[in-house]
Amino acid sequence: MTLQFLGAAQTVTGSMHLVSVNGSRVLLDCGLFQGRRAESYERNRTFPFDASTVAAVILSHAHIDHAGNLPNLVRSGFTGPIYATSATRDLSDVMLHDSARIQERDAEFVSKKNRRRGEPGVEPMYTEANVDQTIQQMRGYQYGESIEVVGGVKVEFFDAGHILGSAVMRLEIDEHGKKTTLGFTGDLGRKHMPILRDPDPMGNVDFLISESTYGGRVHDPIQGMERSLAEVIERTVQRGGKIIVPAFSVGKTQEFIQVLFRLNESGKFRGLPIYVDSPLAVNATDVFRAHPECFDDETLSILMGSEDPFGFGRLRYVRDVNESKSLNDRKEPCIIISASGMCEAGRILHHLANNVGDERNTILIIGFMAEHTLGRRLVEKQEEIKIFGDMFARRAEVVVLNSFSAHAGQDELLNYISAMDKRILKDVFLVHGELKQAQLLRDKLIEGGLKRVHIPARGEKAELS
Repeated sequence: MTLQFLGAAQTVTGSMHLVSVNGSRVLLDCGLFQGRRAESYERNRTFPFDASTVAAVILSHAHIDHAGNLPNLVRSGFTGPIYATSATRDLSDVMLHDSARIQERDAEFVSKKNRRRGEPGVEPMYTEANVDQTIQQMRGYQYGESIEVVGGVKVEFFDAGHILGSAVMRLEIDEHGKKTTLGFTGDLGRKHMPILRDPDPMGNVDFLISESTYGGRVHDPIQGMERSLAEVIERTVQRGGKIIVPAFSVGKTQEFIQVLFRLNESGKFRGLPIYVDSPLAVNATDVFRAHPECFDDETLSILMGSEDPFGFGRLRYVRDVNESKSLNDRKEPCIIISASGMCEAGRILHHLANNVGDERNTILIIGFMAEHTLGRRLVEKQEEIKIFGDMFARRAEVVVLNSFSAHAGQDELLNYISAMDKRILKDVFLVHGELKQAQLLRDKLIEGGLKRVHIPARGEKAELS
């Protein structure tokens, strides 16, 4: 059995790993790579294998860096099934259609600007028709079901606690009578986060592929997120500014809204307008309401009561593009939550262009920003940033609240992996992390008694025996 790391290797985006066993190829995730635009376009359009030779895909969750390139895979000739949880299938339906629409609109916008400069236009990477076919090939299952993927390979999903429907997975593989277990964390969540249940253990495995996004960092305590957020809102409102929040439309937006819900319930900022400016977030929130089986007890109790934690008070969901544009004409303080999370596409770019130059405003970062993205340049507090090819002076305050992270921190990753029997666990492969973060986690795992921990490069293969 061969495992090849084709994405999210020594970087955080583009999750994609190929398992070759019993004459079949099975892909774990098929995410979009996000980074420098030219490099991203080329990497996402061209697969390092013949898509028609892949028998099946197993999807950990619906985030675009894990699922976003599935329509390209289908467009390139993949005709097999895509296995996921039922909630992931439903979320992927709205997310991938939204991704296609965003790409089409952004390609049109950039092409118009390019033509003015005498430069060629650009094409979207895939269309909504490709997405329609992709969703037809997706099959949804519940946590705990044993699913036969191909001959000799079964998978079982366990709750990852990262976003709605997210899963860590355990593959049971029978290769000519030899049995092997392979675990894959996808993106591992955290305990005690809003909305979702805590991550479930997958049990012991022979080999483990683990994310390492925050492999070298311990997050601020979850218990302090409300206080930290309240402080940011208070000082921005006192300046007469807006709070602009880039957020992934699925997971991060809903978690952030629930924290705002609790602040609103406590009497703070009741009159402050809050806008969720993302059609995807609107549709995704409807999917959240349809899957209460994924919620923790606190969220279930709220939903069973008279309040809706996703639609309280003065919160307004914005669908119409003209209403979105009108938000930039508002002079009074407000909160605008908009996608995409890494500021690489979508309506957030227009809000940043209109607000980043005003020192009264705050850009609030509540999620991970990959290298070479606009979001990372904001985290680094660069004085000038480029949006749609134009340079803007950054005068707005930038605040990073990592207590909102939906990724496990170093201590949480160590606790999850250390719960596995070291006598059984032969090898750990650290992916979905920048090299320094993966190295710090590797060192801690070795200190804890694991002898074989690898950080594979993109394209690297491992023989599992």
